[in-house]
Amino acid sequence: MQACKISQMYDLKETIAGEIFAGREYPWEILDDIGDFIMKLGATLDPDRYEKRGENIWIARSASVDPSAHITGPCIIDERTEVRPGAFIRGKAIVGKNCVVGNSTELKNVILFNVVQVPHYNYVGDSVLGFHSHMGAGSITSNVKSDKSLVLVKDGMETIETGRKKLGAMLGDYVEVGCNSVLNPGTVICPHSNIYPLSSVRGVVPARSIFKSGKGTQIVAKN
Repeated sequence: MQACKISQMYDLKETIAGEIFAGREYPWEILDDIGDFIMKLGATLDPDRYEKRGENIWIARSASVDPSAHITGPCIIDERTEVRPGAFIRGKAIVGKNCVVGNSTELKNVILFNVVQVPHYNYVGDSVLGFHSHMGAGSITSNVKSDKSLVLVKDGMETIETGRKKLGAMLGDYVEVGCNSVLNPGTVICPHSNIYPLSSVRGVVPARSIFKSGKGTQIVAKN
């Protein structure tokens, strides 16, 4: 499943967390290590640029965090990022540079690369969002199957057993997710792809594609 590999999905220069991906093949392999990685990385951050607030929370001095936002560690908020009113970051989260975490958005066990926007009523859990990706208002990652079975990643006839009960979505660089879409457990959206609003997405969406769901799912190549 070549398209889902880290090397095909992400520009690792566009995250403070590039080191965590070293030696891994698929992006979901890093999910169990985010918390420990944050504590290791946080201890090395320049205190002139990053302020330690509370237990295992590092926030860039150039970031803007609304007083009504709730942040639980371990967590790193990188430079020039905006955390808006009512945001809930509930641990094991790395938010990159120039990101937006919007009102009533919840993050948990995630890595957001630089210039990611989750600006309105989003839930992002057990997921990786690549450089310059954007989730429209109300779009969410569903990270647990309804029958609580282990999550599989499926691409046509190919299947990868992740061994994980909790796995949200892997968004490649420059992915656009339309408003009120649901990314089902184990969804992988490859770089430069667009998801239409109100879509229910599962499996692997190829790079440079447009995904539409409704009376029938359509995946078409971009021009």
